[in-house]
This record gives sequence, structure tokens and C-alpha cells, in this order.
Amino acid sequence: MSSAAPGPAPPPGSSVARVARIHEDIVGWFDAAARDLPWRSSAGLPDPWAVLVSELMLQQTPVARVRPVFEEWVQRWPTPSDLAAEPASEAVRAWGRLGYPRRAQRLHAAAVAITEEHGGQVPDDHAMLLDLPGVGEYTAAAVASFAFGQRHVVLDTNVRRVLVRVLHGDAFPAPSVTTAERRLAASMLPADVAPHRWAAATMELGALVCTARSPRCDECPVSWACRWHLAGHPAHEGPPRRAQAWAGTDRQCRGRLMAVLRDAEGHVPKTTLDAVWEDETQRERCLDSLLDDGLATVHDDGTFSL
Repeated sequence: MSSAAPGPAPPPGSSVARVARIHEDIVGWFDAAARDLPWRSSAGLPDPWAVLVSELMLQQTPVARVRPVFEEWVQRWPTPSDLAAEPASEAVRAWGRLGYPRRAQRLHAAAVAITEEHGGQVPDDHAMLLDLPGVGEYTAAAVASFAFGQRHVVLDTNVRRVLVRVLHGDAFPAPSVTTAERRLAASMLPADVAPHRWAAATMELGALVCTARSPRCDECPVSWACRWHLAGHPAHEGPPRRAQAWAGTDRQCRGRLMAVLRDAEGHVPKTTLDAVWEDETQRERCLDSLLDDGLATVHDDGTFSL
């Protein structure tokens, strides 16, 4: 008589009962506190294309900024084939002010690949997802988990912060995901809760309660188990965490130039671009980088467009 394969062993220093209660408390909190987001579904699994679009948009961009752009995007391009039928410049234009516009190019390239290689359907195979342009390990795992209900470790910044605080007592995780961290996350995948619900619940807890700067431990459903909280919130050890600069950077300059191109109805003369950034050397460098990245095009008459 065959038996079900046992789940992963609990994390070191944690009993099976303790881990089960952590699962129950976090998922229970999520059921009551989860935000109503357009890429989620209240009944069954959400549309895979919507999940893929949302995951690429949410990279390094807050939910509040993503939500209106996402809603306009899926209304205009409800399927990968709809997006693939338009030029990549339209994807960049619709990306608006989300930042990192190469993500729009990659999403367009992914839509083309899905249309040409997968019959217009987002693949449900993790390896095939990884082969799509712009899709890395995290995004492939997130789409496979959230859209198809598969059992994968989904590790974004929020999930990593929750796990390292609760289980290790550290304020913040390492700068990049380690093998040990991935093994720890795998050991926390519940056997009796749908993996995508666990992933969404820990992600939401990190976004709303166990935040980086102002954690609200009094509202946390697992403060009783959190080693970082019980230790009195010890400070982060290691190199200081540096906030990303913005003012005066190439990113800001590129954003200014992109805004002019995106909002224009036709080609833009060079003088119009020159007017939005004073430093000529930096402006020319950033314009050249936009051309190199394929985000801008220069025409025979010296004008520019997306």
C-alpha cells in the first residue's frame, strides 16, 4: 500500500506544531486582511496572463503606482496575442511612468514568444516560463504558483523579510537569495494549505505589516513566534542598507527624456529633448543609452520617437 510522500522537514529549531500554527495564523490573517487587487481572483485561480503582467510591473514598483497602469493594460491587451500584434513602442508608451521601461519591451517580447511558441497561452511549465524573455526564477515561480496552483518557492523581498525575521531573528535578509535561504523557504511550504495561498499570505504580511522601515508588530499574527520581535528588534548587522538615489541620476534624466517621447503624438525635435535636462554631457549619454536599449529611435531628419 503506497503512502503520500512526506513534506519537507520543519526549519531547524522549529517543531512541526509550531510551524503548523505559523501557517494557520498567517493564512488566517490573509483571509481577513488581503487587499482586493485586480490581478487576484476571489474564486479559483487568476488569469495567467494577468499574473505575468502584474509580476513584471510590480518589480521595484509599488502597488499603488502599478494598479491603474495594469488595469488599462489588460483592458487594452487582454491576451498575449493582443499585445504581440502591436509594436513594442506601444507597450513602452502604455508603460507610462512605472520606471524601468525595458520591462515593457520584455513583456512585449514575452507576449510574442507566447503567441508564436505556445499558441497564445501562458505556459504552465516552470521551465517553459523561464525560457520567456524577461522571466527569471522569481517570476517563473510566481506565475506557476499563483496562476496554476503549483508548489514552488516564491521569494520576493517581502516574503524574504518575513521569513528571516520570524525564523532567524534577523532584521533583513542577505542582499541576494542564498541556497540556504531557498532551502529554508522550501521547508516552510505547507502540506495542508494551497502553496499559492501561503505565498500570497506571506507576501501580503511583508507588504502591510512586517515592513522594512516601520513594522507594526502589534498587528502581526505571528509576533508570538517571531524571533526578531521577541529579541527586541536587534539592529541589522553588516553593511548599511543604502536607499537608492534619484535626483540628478541617469535614471532621472532617462525618465525625463522618455516622458517627452511617450507623451508626444509624433516625432520629437532634438531641441525639445534638450530643454528637459540642463547637463548636456549627461543628457547626451542618457539619450544614447535609450537608443542602445531600443527604447528610442532616431529618424533621418534628426527627430526622435519611441
